[in-house]
Amino acid sequence: MVKAYLRYEATGVFGVICSSANPVYAADGKTLFTGCLENVSHWNLKQGELVKSLAPDAASTSSGSTSPSEVTVMARAPFGSKVAVGYSDGVIRLWDTDTSECVVTFKGHKSAVTAIRFNSGGSLLASGSKDTDLIVWDVLGETGMYRLRGHMGQVTDLVFVARGNRLVWDLETQHCSQTITGYKAEVWTLDVDPDETRLITGATDQELRVYSIHEDSTASLASENPDAEPSTATKHVFLKPMGSLRRQGNDRVAAVRFNEEGNLLACQGAGKTVELFRVRSEEEAMKKLKRRKKRRREKDEKKKGKKGTADGVDSGSDDGDGADEGDVDASTLKASDEMQALAVIAVKQRIKGVAFAPAVAVGEAAKRKKGTNAQIAISLANNCVEVVDIDTEGVTSVVQKLELAGHRTDIRALTLSSDDQLLLSSASSALKVWNPQTGVCVATMESGYGLCTLFVPGNRHAVLGTKEGTLEIFDLAAADRVHVEEGAHDGAVWSLAALPDKSGFVSGSADKSVKFWQWSVVVTAEGAKELRLTNTRTLKMADDVLCVKVSPDGKLIAVSLLDATIKIFFVDTLKFFLSLYGHKLPVLCLDISSDNTLLVSGSADKNIKVWGLDFGDCHKSLFAHQDAVMQASFVHGTHYCFTVGKDRLLKYWDLDRMEMLMEMPGHHSEVWALAVSSHDRSIRRWERSQEPFFVEEEREKRLESLFEADLERVDANADAGDLTGAKPEEGSVAPAGRRNFN
Repeated sequence: MVKAYLRYEATGVFGVICSSANPVYAADGKTLFTGCLENVSHWNLKQGELVKSLAPDAASTSSGSTSPSEVTVMARAPFGSKVAVGYSDGVIRLWDTDTSECVVTFKGHKSAVTAIRFNSGGSLLASGSKDTDLIVWDVLGETGMYRLRGHMGQVTDLVFVARGNRLVWDLETQHCSQTITGYKAEVWTLDVDPDETRLITGATDQELRVYSIHEDSTASLASENPDAEPSTATKHVFLKPMGSLRRQGNDRVAAVRFNEEGNLLACQGAGKTVELFRVRSEEEAMKKLKRRKKRRREKDEKKKGKKGTADGVDSGSDDGDGADEGDVDASTLKASDEMQALAVIAVKQRIKGVAFAPAVAVGEAAKRKKGTNAQIAISLANNCVEVVDIDTEGVTSVVQKLELAGHRTDIRALTLSSDDQLLLSSASSALKVWNPQTGVCVATMESGYGLCTLFVPGNRHAVLGTKEGTLEIFDLAAADRVHVEEGAHDGAVWSLAALPDKSGFVSGSADKSVKFWQWSVVVTAEGAKELRLTNTRTLKMADDVLCVKVSPDGKLIAVSLLDATIKIFFVDTLKFFLSLYGHKLPVLCLDISSDNTLLVSGSADKNIKVWGLDFGDCHKSLFAHQDAVMQASFVHGTHYCFTVGKDRLLKYWDLDRMEMLMEMPGHHSEVWALAVSSHDRSIRRWERSQEPFFVEEEREKRLESLFEADLERVDANADAGDLTGAKPEEGSVAPAGRRNFN
């Protein structure tokens, strides 16, 4: 008879505030959208709480052993409540933020979407991708219009210009109307001011190049002289250079964005700074131009008055704005006439994206604090969002932070309480307590670099083992660290294991020792009772201890060492019992079944081994993951086992039949702990459902998903008209792709 198992289903992901996508303000300016791996999170900035999460259907975002596609770029429609989201698999989803539903799914790109913009009316959507194509979509008709080709590398940014209906491509004729060269390297970003008179581009150098946007020169020439025949060189000129602005940062430009009023320009570097430029009014710009012309005239007169002076000597920059104007004619407005450096916002972490707040939010901020000119949201690489106010003098101040709902660094350890009501997570500088059902962070406590955690019986206190070798005790009700056991170990504490009789726990460290600890209570001077630790026994080992585990019956203790062996001792006498060897690399994790008969070990050699605890024989060695196995854990009362690895996968095993039951993708980076946490700072929850499944069916599904993935790649090539692999012809047009309804 074929055996059936109960399926585990992904029911939640939390701990992520922002990932690699740019943030986007809602229309009211009170809430913010951030990309959180495969989901889009909607945050209330004032309360710092998650309002809702826009999560695509799991079946449409991943197949087989691949993780769900990550959000790469977002854009909000000018009107209404729609947000367009681009993903790493080339899919674009249009979300209605009021109903949290995906309205339509566009499929046309073969690789990650890197740029996305609405036109001013919100009826058209343009997207660029790493596949070098640019596609224009009809939002109202919910279909693709055409694919524009010509770029030889990925499309890094794009913008609509309503005057002439262009993206430097003419959308009426679908041809490239102008190509601007002269850049030494990649152009990473561009933006147009709200009046559509100026275009700014940023590249890898220290200059922001400014262009003036003109109407079709053919029409303007005909109005001036009806009999004139436009030349080929001028009839397609749409952008004319105005010079450049010099930045302070040395890194490349990641993004340039105007605010809604058009009086501020933000330049985001690839590092840790955002430079702000003030756009002068037309009157101020003309005054600046007159002063510059006057100084130039005075210099020219001095040169004429001096004899013997070499012709064509350049006296350097004629103003203090640090601008490099090139060969722009002095009688016209230059970039430095219209813009000036205002302020530099420096943060402690690398910046992922920036977004100006709508005018409504700026007006509210001005009521709270006089002189507020703009507000900008900055998403950081350490899983945090900062909201900065900017006043008219260029003074900046951080007014809000989204940081409590996630760790700043990788989560290294996770522990569930005995009643499954609380979850502990530790990182480099904080210990957090979560409600695992809702994903809400209950408390955050400052700590050392945590490597392992343990709940004290009763679930009111917790113990943390740190990289510095200390043991820290926390009162979870008071959300406070009540004691630090200094010198508990001379090296990093890698593992903690509770004793079955609840009298204490065991710690294993890199100082080659295993220590037994008992709970004790002391009375403070104020008369309060506090929890303390007492070291009762110490077991010296021959090498660094990586993991310890006590058998459920309390008779045996298993210790994994850096020499890739596992030693088994009797708990009562600490006498040696068994030595388990066979792994080629150090054993990083181990667990003992609830009936005390099996031990499973996971190693950096990518294998798991199943051992019998009667004689220490190896029942089976299984190639489990494509990278190091980081955690293994038995399901209580069974011989079913879960393992996680640095290959981003969670796997479910039957160790009686020695076969894999399920493969559960989800994480976007290395998985460090089982409960389950990851290098992408996310915590994911799987719950056992009542739906049965069969191993053979799961195996067939994995094979089918691989086959379908190959078919989708072929279909994408066919839709793009690129089955021959030939390079796209410059200025060519192809079918846009297809769209699916959810």
